[in-house]
Amino acid sequence: MTANATNSSINWFKYAAPIRFYFLINSITPWCWAGAFIFSVVGLWIGFMIAPTDAQQGDAYRIIFIHVPTAWLSMVLYVAMAFWGSIGLIFKAKLAYRLSNAIAPTGALMTLIALLTGALWGKPTWGTWWVWDARLTTELILLFLYLGYLSLYSSIEDKNRADKASALLALIGVINVPVIYFSVKWWNTLHQGATITMTKAPSMATPMLLALLLTTIGCWLYCFAIIFSRTQSYILERDAHSHWAQDEIQTLGKKI
Repeated sequence: MTANATNSSINWFKYAAPIRFYFLINSITPWCWAGAFIFSVVGLWIGFMIAPTDAQQGDAYRIIFIHVPTAWLSMVLYVAMAFWGSIGLIFKAKLAYRLSNAIAPTGALMTLIALLTGALWGKPTWGTWWVWDARLTTELILLFLYLGYLSLYSSIEDKNRADKASALLALIGVINVPVIYFSVKWWNTLHQGATITMTKAPSMATPMLLALLLTTIGCWLYCFAIIFSRTQSYILERDAHSHWAQDEIQTLGKKI
């Protein structure tokens, strides 16, 4: 069993090479795109057409099917970005930096959508588009951290230095993620607590819960698809001097 486990781990480590990872995700990404479309469409259809109207918030609550998945992902993606950045710093792994770089734009997009949908939800429920609430303020800081990461990376011409500098910024900023998550518990905020927790049974009606689950899966698959696609682009860009990358660029050019 030990020998088999060791061989299995060695087989996975081979994908740390950018060329191997490139062709691995080349076969996975189309399935992620298809799954993202199917789960998102079905989830939104159930959420907007089948799920009952909320007794307190009316139909305004339906923004939850977009707001909650993107808010979750805004935090998860930042942690993932910081994690891969740390792997790059510790092990000098080129692929880890590529993944960290590829996550940042998608994380920023998820954060922006979470803020905008939160404003759309806040207007009918709180009577205002924005309040300097602890949850909202820390989520806005998260957006600035993503934008700071992207700006720092693009401002440094030497991309090896840019990788290290942006990874350090991501690691410093990761402290904001638990602050966002626990802000509704640590401070008296307008923002409601967690919609779903591991310690309590969900209080939502089954169609609501199903729609939220499906849209969340759809958002996850979309993020995988776009991050994998962007990672492939970064690998080709940074490894353009290699023969395999030149061949792949020519092949892609012929398809276009």
